[in-house]
Amino acid sequence: MTDRCDNGVLQRNRSADTAALRRAADVLRLAVIDVIDRAGLGHYSSTFSAAEILTVLYRHALRLKPHEPAWADRDRFLLGKGHIAVGLWPLLAELGFFPSDWLDTFGEKGARLQDHPNMHTAPGIDFSSGSLGHNLSVGIGMALAGRLQGRDYRTFVLLGDGELHEGQVWEAAMAAPHFKLGNLVAIVDANGSCASGETSSVMNIEPIARRFEAFGWRAVEIDGHDIPEILEAVDALPEPHQERPTCIVARTLKGKGVSFMEAAPRKWHVGFLGTEDRARAIAEIKERL
Repeated sequence: MTDRCDNGVLQRNRSADTAALRRAADVLRLAVIDVIDRAGLGHYSSTFSAAEILTVLYRHALRLKPHEPAWADRDRFLLGKGHIAVGLWPLLAELGFFPSDWLDTFGEKGARLQDHPNMHTAPGIDFSSGSLGHNLSVGIGMALAGRLQGRDYRTFVLLGDGELHEGQVWEAAMAAPHFKLGNLVAIVDANGSCASGETSSVMNIEPIARRFEAFGWRAVEIDGHDIPEILEAVDALPEPHQERPTCIVARTLKGKGVSFMEAAPRKWHVGFLGTEDRARAIAEIKERL
């Protein structure tokens, strides 16, 4: 699944088999359904919109050392839309950050894996997420630290488009080019929907890419479910020593991969699949595998 060096490092730009990555994204969707099923409640549609993005990052783009999660030269990943942590847990378990049986207690009181990521309890989490809007600012701090320490790691921040309603995001968007942080990458999961309605009806955020460009970012817009487009975007990232931060606007569909979730994305923002719906969702995903 991945290419390891002798020292246990997962290097950047490893496996780029598009068919395997496409399949892995659907396997991740199945794992999310399974983990939420045991917990009895969780976020489906906003996790499914990011399935391909998370898959490419963790199976291809990020430089990591799973058995040494605090390795100083790892690439950092911050989950701005922290409510989709259930999409991270199966990936981190498979890579070896923690035992897979931790997934069995997801969401339980005192469990190390919860609905939002906690850096104090889950190896592989670089910063905790709760209230949305903080992580791009924190990512700037990490990117600045890399500059000061002379390290070449990248800092990736995955944001929801609803998260862009937070003013702190735009303060961070202004600051990153000022500090010339070419080692910072913001990825916007632009699925067009937030808990309160259509994202730009609640508060218009378009055109996202041009707004980031106006602050001095390098910005690209892609289909966030198209594996080759995601690969092209991350493989074309400037070297970390460059000065312009990058924003990747990934156009996605909330609930992607399960037709009845795609048709009613806010209904499945958080919820629980009953027996019949669970069977329908699993059958639809497995049909593609």
